[in-house]
Amino acid sequence: MRKPLIAANWKMNMLRWEAQELARSFLEKVPDLTAYSDVVLIPPFTVLDVVRGVVDGTHVKLGAQNVFWEERGAFTGEISPGMLRDAGCEWVIVGHSERRHVLGETDEMVNKKIKASLDSGLNVILCVGETLEERESGKHLKRITGQVEIALSQLELDSPHRLVIAYEPVWAIGTGKNATPDEADYVQGTIREITGNIFGDMAEEVRIVYGGSVTEENIQELIGEPNIDGALVGGASLQAESLAKIVQMGTEASVV
Repeated sequence: MRKPLIAANWKMNMLRWEAQELARSFLEKVPDLTAYSDVVLIPPFTVLDVVRGVVDGTHVKLGAQNVFWEERGAFTGEISPGMLRDAGCEWVIVGHSERRHVLGETDEMVNKKIKASLDSGLNVILCVGETLEERESGKHLKRITGQVEIALSQLELDSPHRLVIAYEPVWAIGTGKNATPDEADYVQGTIREITGNIFGDMAEEVRIVYGGSVTEENIQELIGEPNIDGALVGGASLQAESLAKIVQMGTEASVV
């Protein structure tokens, strides 16, 4: 059985005092569930040190929202995998739809970021997903297949536990809409087939999570599906009580 992962993507939110307060409040509300699930907080770069100071030595891990593929050099404004490791990160998000659609990140760039991150010792959450236009035209599976195949091209994966794929339909991110559990499970089953073609039997252990307006109201239904191994949570992760409920309810759903 794959161990669920619930990751909280705070996006471009939180000043230092806010991040510290949120992290502390969340830890007070959620028990140690490491036997059943992995929990990752993913704040902005500017507060990584603050959140690290709260979660160090606890069951909660630290992640970053983006990374560059070079280790050092004349890349103004970028942050390398080694810098993230130095900041205490164990995880990094790569290829989030907001970076793809707002900032022009390509599948080839995503591939380079994944390789550099894994080589440095970071674990990766790869985001894939379709736009509303692609879904309505029936091209969503073709789009997702392309994203996964290019992102994982010529990738050497030493452990299936170091890669998580997050299916995030673009039309569901921050909109209050979400794919039904059946819709999400079907797409995530397709993603598992694609990863199987790339990694063979190892793909059965790669976790595939859902993201896109995840809340405490829908988390149990989602994680109850066979191909949904957790959640990448956005807006609902900005409230300690809401995030704690999502972690607890998601964990309970996974062990039923």
